[in-house]
Parts: sequence; C-alpha cells; structure tokens
Amino acid sequence: MPDTDPGPSFEDALYDLGLIEMGRAPADGGGTCVLLGASPRFWAVLSEASEGQDGAPDPVDRYSTRVITELAGKFGAAADFPFGGPPYAPFIAWALASARAWSSPTGMLVHDEAGLMISYRGALTWADRPAPEVEASPGPCPTCDQPCATACPVGALSPEHFYDVDACHAYLDTVEGTSCLTQGCAVRRACPISQSFGRDPAQSEHHMRAFHPS
Repeated sequence: MPDTDPGPSFEDALYDLGLIEMGRAPADGGGTCVLLGASPRFWAVLSEASEGQDGAPDPVDRYSTRVITELAGKFGAAADFPFGGPPYAPFIAWALASARAWSSPTGMLVHDEAGLMISYRGALTWADRPAPEVEASPGPCPTCDQPCATACPVGALSPEHFYDVDACHAYLDTVEGTSCLTQGCAVRRACPISQSFGRDPAQSEHHMRAFHPS
C-alpha cells in the first residue's frame, strides 16, 4: 500500500495500533476496500490508550473509531465500521469477497489468520484504486477435523443450530459456563487457527461480558 506520508509505512502504522490487515475486497462502486482487524497485540495497545483507561462504555469501538478515522485521514481513504448503524457497512459481504474469510460449520466467519477469533474493527476504502484481484479458495474447513462443530456444551452453535442465543445465555449463568465467560466462547477457542492466533483472553472476556452482563 503506497504511503503518502514520510512517517511509518501502512503496515507499521497498523502494528503500532494493534491492528492487522484481514483482507482486501472490491469496494462498493469501485475501488479497493481494506479490512482491518484486531491483532494479538490489540488488547495490550488498547489498555494503554485513553479509551482503555477512562472507564467509559464501549472502549473497543471508541478506540477503533478514533484510530481508524485517523488512519483514513493520513492515507487518503474513507473509513467504515461494522458498528454504529443502521445503516451498517456490508462487512460480511466484504469479508467473503476477500477470499480470506469463509462461513464455518457453525455459521460464524472463520479467517485464514485469526480463525474464529475474527474481529473486524473497521475498513479503509480507496475509491481511486483498482479493485483487488481475489483468487477464490475453499478455505480451511474442508480439510479440518472441525472441532468447532461439537465444542459448544449446549449445542448453541452447531451445524444444526445457527445460534441458539437463549441456550448460550442460560449456560453462561451456570458454574460450568464460567470458562466460556472468562476465557471466551468454547467454539471459537476450539478452532485450530484460533489457537495459534494468540488473542489475549482478557479481550475475549471483555466481549463475553458485554454480550452477557452479570
């Protein structure tokens, strides 16, 4: 990605912010859309940022909004986010079009680097750049033992149930559900790619407690 600034390169800028490029897709109306996600460093970087220390709600989204908007200004792009709608930017469509994310056996997206720990934080679009050439791929699931399909203790996420939200919440209220609440969803953790990604369990706990407040 060409850099118009004499400072750090685009990749270095992402690293400093705890972000990674998670794929490129044709932008709506033409151009290139670059999907940005949380790297294994994201939680440590956020924890040192003002949003991670001010005690206000939604630190992850507020941090993502600030730093990705700043990136957009620095590199001459437009910024979009998967939150803050409606309307919502088509992140799932962009992810699938990037050929670096696919629908897993549980229905959740699985990413070639992050596995089921996939976390899109925003996207940058350059309308004046050619759309990327993307080579289709079947993804990792067809050759995987697919432990995700049976990892949920109550079958809330499985090939038979896209997502039984009530069963998930009920399980998180039990003693047995503590590990999912404090370490992250068992299905997401079961994915072999997730296990090699190295996301901080504290980040998973933050998302789980936001989903299931005490």
